[in-house]
Amino acid sequence: MSELPVVVVGAGPVGLAAAAQLRERGLRPLVLERGKRAGAAVAEWNHVRLFSPWSELVDPAAARLLEPTGWTRPDAEAYPTGSEWAERYLRPLADALGDQVRFGAEVVGVARRGRDRIVDSGRDGEPFSVHLRTTDGAEERVLAQAVIDASGTWSTPNPLGGEGLPAVGERAAADRISYRVPDLAIEKARYAGKHVVVAGSGHSALTALVALAGLGGDTRISWVLRRGGMGNTFGGGEADQLPARGALGLRAKEAVDAGLVTVMTGFRTEAVERADDGCLELVSADGARIEAIDEVIALTGFRPELSWLSEIRLELDPTLQAPVALAPLVDPNVHSCGTVYSHGAKELSHPEQNFYLAGMKSYGRAPTFLAQTGYEQVRSIAAALAGDHEAAARVELIMAETGVCGGAGLFDEPDSGASGCCGPVEPEVLTLSAPPAATR
Repeated sequence: MSELPVVVVGAGPVGLAAAAQLRERGLRPLVLERGKRAGAAVAEWNHVRLFSPWSELVDPAAARLLEPTGWTRPDAEAYPTGSEWAERYLRPLADALGDQVRFGAEVVGVARRGRDRIVDSGRDGEPFSVHLRTTDGAEERVLAQAVIDASGTWSTPNPLGGEGLPAVGERAAADRISYRVPDLAIEKARYAGKHVVVAGSGHSALTALVALAGLGGDTRISWVLRRGGMGNTFGGGEADQLPARGALGLRAKEAVDAGLVTVMTGFRTEAVERADDGCLELVSADGARIEAIDEVIALTGFRPELSWLSEIRLELDPTLQAPVALAPLVDPNVHSCGTVYSHGAKELSHPEQNFYLAGMKSYGRAPTFLAQTGYEQVRSIAAALAGDHEAAARVELIMAETGVCGGAGLFDEPDSGASGCCGPVEPEVLTLSAPPAATR
């Protein structure tokens, strides 16, 4: 099977880094992306500025691939927006990979050739059969020696409902509920002068609050938190080793202290009702209500989409939906930003040999994910697939301890309810300030 490609699902930051790492190892990657261009998911939050500087957002193997093309490396200390990350790095990287990246190719299923998930006989000797659908509706099958799923979680945000399921009436109110950080340069009329409820305790929520507070005028902002108190919701401020993240927390706190934001803690949404005048009302599990709502922004994190992997033998933690060996390392009930460690192929392995979840999707429902972490993941996976098990086991990335927790960020997630959780640190200790993830 060595002549077959390694299929990488998703042309986002981690998927493209995987392709670059595989090429350096002499393996042939084939990146399948359902979007029309690299960083399709990033494009949906292109107005958000990342917490991490350029020095932490460029994969080393990707940089080595780009340099001979005349690519100009961005200022290492600058903080790009999502748009800048895509335009100055992701799309040039996809161009450098050439025909090893296919756009408009949505992966709809993965299996072993000629085997469903219950068949043991000869399973590991068969290549992977990757089923995809193109933009014109055609169906294809690609054979692969290995599969790296770096499709992210962007397309599957968590619902507003406090039980992990949509609240009663949530779907019916979809016209008034958004699950993304608003781009007020485009959507100002939707929110200005309205009563807007922001739900969530991560950095995406803080980003939205700060932006909305800047509208001024008679815009009314309510902030709904499931947790019982504010705790460390604003992060570490000046003590945060990601300065941009610390500054965001301070700005959000200033908005609250100035009375621009009304905070409601311990509010777990059970129902969304529509009043006679068309406005929404949120009802909590204990009967508390928030009335006369024009718009709701639910920023409660993301979860992995696993339905198209039904024929693959995954071994996932029952709580986090992350690989069982990785889950204890990222469990927000135990770990904070400063205690999530780098990891690689060993922790990301499954009973299905040579199949890996990488990037934000590998964390399941845990927050704390940083781009650097994803790059280290795929470096290790590429080494393992090339047979260099010593390199695969070696830790080549040491994350700085931030000592700051709570909140979510670009590769960001929801409030877990645990006071020691690092919100969304997209990686290993957070990298972005809004939720991204490569598209499938």
